[in-house]
Amino acid sequence: MARMTKHLQRALHLLETEPMIDGHNDLPWVIREDSAAKGDVLAYGLDRVHQEGDTDIPRLRQGRVAGQVWAAYLPTNIPHPARSTLEQIDVILRINAAHPDVFLPVDKAADIMRAKKAGKIASILAVEGGVGLENSLSPLRVWHAAGARLMTLCHNGTLDWVDSATDAPRHGGLTEFGRDVVRELNRLGMIVDCAHVAPSVMHQVLDTSSAPIVFSHSNARALCDHPRNVPDDVLERVPGNDGLVMATFIPAFISEKVRSWMAPLAEQLKLDPTAGRAEAVARLEKTQGPMPQATLEQFADHLEYIAGKVGPSRIGIGSDFFGSTSTPLGLADVTCFPHVLAEMFRRGWTDKAVAGLAGRNFLRVFRAVEREGKRLRATVAPKVTTAS
Repeated sequence: MARMTKHLQRALHLLETEPMIDGHNDLPWVIREDSAAKGDVLAYGLDRVHQEGDTDIPRLRQGRVAGQVWAAYLPTNIPHPARSTLEQIDVILRINAAHPDVFLPVDKAADIMRAKKAGKIASILAVEGGVGLENSLSPLRVWHAAGARLMTLCHNGTLDWVDSATDAPRHGGLTEFGRDVVRELNRLGMIVDCAHVAPSVMHQVLDTSSAPIVFSHSNARALCDHPRNVPDDVLERVPGNDGLVMATFIPAFISEKVRSWMAPLAEQLKLDPTAGRAEAVARLEKTQGPMPQATLEQFADHLEYIAGKVGPSRIGIGSDFFGSTSTPLGLADVTCFPHVLAEMFRRGWTDKAVAGLAGRNFLRVFRAVEREGKRLRATVAPKVTTAS
């Protein structure tokens, strides 16, 4: 315990000057689905601790979070996906507006350190899932104008132009329209996120993108055979793209025992992993016994494995907190980030490597994506196209 205290103190000292950036949090959906708030940010009350959840302002502060990527997430099969995406973006904008003393909206990478120097949390808007494009590039430019700086190409369902990792493939990866989406994200200076795509898409995006890409919340397939995790043959290509793999806290992506235990629920939770989740787990426990637990230490094993494949400058953290009580031991809520860094110090990681993991690596990718977007916009016009 004394040794861990020493490492935790070292982590907290590091975070006095270095940014802690979390690559994925589904709080906007939690607010939308909250039975009392029903999407009303003020009614939800982010300024108080929500013991029933994992994310709020007091605990973000305690976790030394300097930059948070908020996901405008929606299930693939949601009615009116274009409208629903805008509603989710609106929740993030209202979080910023309701707490201007806490959150600084991010338009460019430099805003992250500007927020830290001001004692605020950089608020980074992302869209999780391209279903809201409704097969047109035009909404992508509207999302960018509204502040979106990262897009996860799909969620758990295959779309008309991209195969999901957790659904039946229909395209052998990306269609030509899907490649146009990647190129337009490059032109806009938005980060391309391959967290949910099939391995074929991962390879094709690496072939197509002229900017670094990220996997905002995925682990190593070699350690846990979940289809959402990144296979070795993809990890081996990440250095050539100079992209980023942001390891995630989802227990079934960390622990093979948890993944196997959860396998009977995979189809039920595919399109919306939050709806009825607690009830489904409770039913399964009656027949299979208690769900196994993943741990912070197992998560750190993924960090070390991925870093060994891609290098320490291409690894980050994307928690994927979504208001669930199903979290690994030691990774219960947004206060946990310093403890993750402390574990890496315990394993012998250097200050430079841990600072990269915490946020410097994400900043590097964000800046590179911005530079490429600026270069492309000087010569490439917006493309008006739709999926056939």
